Amino acid sequence: MNSHQQVNQLTEREVLAAAAELVAAFSRTDTQAYFAAFSPEATFIFHPEAQRIESRSEYEDLWNGWLADGWSVTGCESTDARVQLCGTSAIFSHTVKTTTRVGEITETLRERETIVFTRQGSRILAVHEHLSTAPSGAAESSAAASSSTPEAGVVASGTAA
Repeated sequence: MNSHQQVNQLTEREVLAAAAELVAAFSRTDTQAYFAAFSPEATFIFHPEAQRIESRSEYEDLWNGWLADGWSVTGCESTDARVQLCGTSAIFSHTVKTTTRVGEITETLRERETIVFTRQGSRILAVHEHLSTAPSGAAESSAAASSSTPEAGVVASGTAA
């Protein structure tokens, strides 16, 4: 491995920070900050969607449709964070409890999510996200959901009005 590759390798701390920013933006329904965390060529697999989403712009269109229907995130808690370093890329996985609202209807989902991050220039961006339902009997971390420090293993938690 040459020194250029070593310099570009991701660290666990960098990946946890990038994931924390992404989850925090999602928890605020902050469209601009959320999508800034993804590479334009990112792909997405979400269990409620029939097909893979082939780009960030395709996902943004879907997101904007949800917003037009009155959808918003009112809370998001991340636990069980794990980072697998792969040189200039990394795989981040966690369990996420998300509460959303459309009008007067509130829904809370517990899901597992995997996000692949890569260094692109000076930024660390997500290039793939896969979201699946968490089995009802799956173990849940005892990490405090109120903590927002990546070192605690919890990426972010938040509530929006």
